[in-house]
Amino acid sequence: MRVALVNANRISPPIAPIGLEYVAEVLYASGHTVDILDLCWEEQPETAIAGFFGRREFGLVGISIRNTDDCSLSSRESFLPGHASLADCIRRHSGAPIVLGGVGFSVMPEAVLTRCGVDIGIRGDGDFILPRLAGRLEEGREWDDLPNLVALRKGKWQRNPASFPSLDALPPMTRRWIDNGRYFREGGQAGIETKRGCPHRCVYCADPIAKGKTARLRPPGAVADELERLLSQGIDHIHTCDSEFNSPESHANDVCDEIIRRGLGENLRWYAYCTPGAFSPDLAGKMRRAGCQGINFGVDSGDEGMLRRLGRNFGPADILDTARACRQAGITVMFDLLLGSPGESRESVVRTIELVRQAKPDRAGIAVGVRLYPGTEIARIVSEGGRENGRIGGEDLSEPVFFLEPDVAPFLFDLLDELTRNDSRFLFFDPSRPASNYNYNANKVLADAIGNGFRGAYWDILRRCGGTNTE
Repeated sequence: MRVALVNANRISPPIAPIGLEYVAEVLYASGHTVDILDLCWEEQPETAIAGFFGRREFGLVGISIRNTDDCSLSSRESFLPGHASLADCIRRHSGAPIVLGGVGFSVMPEAVLTRCGVDIGIRGDGDFILPRLAGRLEEGREWDDLPNLVALRKGKWQRNPASFPSLDALPPMTRRWIDNGRYFREGGQAGIETKRGCPHRCVYCADPIAKGKTARLRPPGAVADELERLLSQGIDHIHTCDSEFNSPESHANDVCDEIIRRGLGENLRWYAYCTPGAFSPDLAGKMRRAGCQGINFGVDSGDEGMLRRLGRNFGPADILDTARACRQAGITVMFDLLLGSPGESRESVVRTIELVRQAKPDRAGIAVGVRLYPGTEIARIVSEGGRENGRIGGEDLSEPVFFLEPDVAPFLFDLLDELTRNDSRFLFFDPSRPASNYNYNANKVLADAIGNGFRGAYWDILRRCGGTNTE
């Protein structure tokens, strides 16, 4: 069957649709013909859709939805109206069944399907299910029993049981399906997966909902093969797309060992998301030898009580030890902070900023307010715990709805200004502060830096183009 895959993500700076490329690879390996319409590059997407679908007929159309909004309290920009408009345009130019998928879709499938006027979606791993769906449609067989499907049946949404197959079943990833070179030139980096899923229980995180609650590991050799193919395309700045690269640490070690064994670390410059828990100095040294330049740690808070409330499995001492290990290894460090969740106080905010100063990361990004995703523990806490007065937004969690602790809301921003004044290490989700804006969407400072030749993780580009630290 000829299958059309559509990248609906139009965020700038552009982020390569790695999931869509993986789906294309598995479709091709399963005997299907694949064409990709990458709307990221189209100034007039409706014209591009009309031209693309006017040239040939397709048996199935898959639309990838990576993000539903910009995850920023200050802007609260929803991308769903744009996605719905694109789906409607495709429907006008193609009679093929349309299927939605992607990480953003998988967090809230029924809501996104309803907003987009589409009847079928795949939550979780689309690369394993879409080829089977295409095969069933081509053969005229029933398909609505397939795992991971969400479909409208007799006016009601039917959500089939989830399946999270072993990643050993993935074919070799050639990385030839999209224009990775252009994404590298205009987006500054490429992505790669070493695993999927996350076993941790952070109360706010939607990753386990979208990718599964256990870490499914890719063979280290397959990861290194994919890195070699990206290097052969001239792409030498990579970011892992794992929830947390060092969980489990044994797999992170194995991946680094394979990269070092092949000598790839001499040419690669890569970045990772990691947890401060179970991060050893030995792993830091090995990551550096494998070419790791920087790590973004989901620190969230420097207060012991807040870390417990957020479901984190580490404490302030672990954060300090991790920062020290990275400094000794020569790895640049970014801390992600999440302030204003239930139980936050003036004292916990002060302790957090004090710990950051003590740990001395190269940058610390501050997000104020917690995005409430459906199915997360924090969404339940807010709705069932009598904390509705901290909600910012309506009842529909497919929209950007946030929680901000009422006890700190009246003074939190002023307090942060006071605590971080004249310290360039701190970044904020605030477009009104262009020099320290941590919202990557439509970030002109970031886009200009990439245009001037900067490459790497976006936080590190902002660090390198934004001046020196104030200790």
